[in-house]
Amino acid sequence: MRRGPARSASRRVSVPLLPDVKRAAALDMYGFAGTRRRRRIIRLEFFAGAAGCIALGALSLSAGSWPWVLFGAWLCGAGLNYIPLALYAERLSRPGALERELAGVDTASELRSLTLRQVWIAVPGALLLASLLRRR
Repeated sequence: MRRGPARSASRRVSVPLLPDVKRAAALDMYGFAGTRRRRRIIRLEFFAGAAGCIALGALSLSAGSWPWVLFGAWLCGAGLNYIPLALYAERLSRPGALERELAGVDTASELRSLTLRQVWIAVPGALLLASLLRRR
C-alpha cells in the first residue's frame, strides 16, 4: 500500500533566504566597474574581516564578564562569515574567473539586491552555513 509520493534519499537543501555566497563575493569584487584595484581591496577586506573579527572575538571571550563573552562569541561568528567570502574571492582572483562567474548577469540590478542581503554578515555563521548548503 502506497502512502504518497516516493521520496528521494538524497535531497538538496534549498535555502531561498540566504544569499549565494560565491555570487555575493563576485558582485562585491566587481562593483560597478570591475577594476583590479577594487578586486584587491575587497579580497583584502574579506581576509582582514575573517582574521580581525575572530581575533577580536577571541580577545573579548577571554575578558571574562558575560557581556564581553557574548560580544566575543558574536564577533567570532561574524568572522566565520568572512571565511567563505575570502575563499571565493581568492578563487575569483584568477584570470577570467570573475568574468565567467558574472557572464550574462545584470550587475547593477544584482548589486541593488545584494546590498539588502549583506545584512546576513551580521548573523553569526549564516554565510558559512549558506556556503556549505549551496556548495558547487
